[in-house]
Amino acid sequence: MPDVFADLVGQDEAVAELRRAAGAAAAVLRAGAADRAPALIAAGAAGEAAPEPGDTEPGALDPSTGMTHAWIFTGPPGSGRSVAARAFAAALQCTYGTGCGECPGCHTTMGGTNADVRMVVPEGLSIGVGEMRALVLRAASTPSGGRWQVVVIEDADRLTEAAGNALLKAIEEPPPRTVFMLCAPSTHPDDISVTIRSRCRLVPLRQPPAAAVAEVLVRRDGIAPDVAQWAAAAAQGHVGRARRLARDPEARKRREAVLAVPRRLTGVGAAFDAASALIEAAEAEAEASVSESDATERAALETALGAGGTGRGAAGAMRGAAGQLKELEKRQKSRATRAQRDALDRALVDLAGFYRDALTMALRAPVDPVHTDTAALAGAGAQKWDAEGSLRRLEAVLACRAAIEANVKPRIAVEAMMLALWKG
Repeated sequence: MPDVFADLVGQDEAVAELRRAAGAAAAVLRAGAADRAPALIAAGAAGEAAPEPGDTEPGALDPSTGMTHAWIFTGPPGSGRSVAARAFAAALQCTYGTGCGECPGCHTTMGGTNADVRMVVPEGLSIGVGEMRALVLRAASTPSGGRWQVVVIEDADRLTEAAGNALLKAIEEPPPRTVFMLCAPSTHPDDISVTIRSRCRLVPLRQPPAAAVAEVLVRRDGIAPDVAQWAAAAAQGHVGRARRLARDPEARKRREAVLAVPRRLTGVGAAFDAASALIEAAEAEAEASVSESDATERAALETALGAGGTGRGAAGAMRGAAGQLKELEKRQKSRATRAQRDALDRALVDLAGFYRDALTMALRAPVDPVHTDTAALAGAGAQKWDAEGSLRRLEAVLACRAAIEANVKPRIAVEAMMLALWKG
């Protein structure tokens, strides 16, 4: 198994900072310094270095070498926020404190089975206060492995206000061996509250270059170099999407259908037809991604509640299970809604890439196109619309993404976008 940071593509500065912090945390543990954890936490929250054994002043080391109890990983989609958090969690659980990738701590953390590492992945559109309170309570326990209790919250920007307040209390008064890691697009107040941000150390990630994404696809996934280069460019630095495009024919077909939208916009009726097709494609993709897990969850719950049993109380137990089944259906519906919006957002990113190509061609900018296979179509659009028209269309796509994020009905937002693209 390679080093735990091997899959964090194009983030050399962040990796170096996380390695130093993991080393500082390991030094504290090796010194048997459980009673020094409050000093470590206070120094880290203030952005100072944690005191190593033998140091007399917290500021004796470079501040970037310190360890703290709360971290925020920011960056655009696909930059590797959750990958960085998981890798850092593995380094903290590593027997050697380096993230070697070979010890039991690294193996179990990267495999998702470490009892002291909790990965919180929101299934719905938000993370509620009940879930957060339960998580905070669990995080207060002593690490079973004797190292650190780690909580990784993916999509922390989905925290409700009440959930954020519950998390804030835990971050303000953390247990001695607990580390919180939050992943969010940015530190804007719409994503992370100012008070939580002020108590965390920031690790900014950047969009990885296409060359770095292509290299990891070739090395790790065995994808042909030419396919990897195309997928990395088309995915605009999103590692997961690049892998999907390179390996999944259905993903490529969906992308081709999205990039065919500009030439389909010949009138008002065609614009509404294109909007319906885009929404229906996102719904179908989401349904395919969650249907299997939904069926498995329902079957498991029904079995646990006594479905299929022949005992005297089996029928009565199932009659009393209606509330639990209804709660499961509610969670699954929320997860399906999120999956639909994520699928639609991927389509909008592809469409934005097309109009970006048209804009750069109209301006004769010396940059490579995002979608090499539709470069000719983008060039024709650049000649027809000129730079101003291409920019208006790009802004319409971005405005659609912002509207959906603000909870505008996806169909209404997409229909408005299609009309704007047709009108120019």
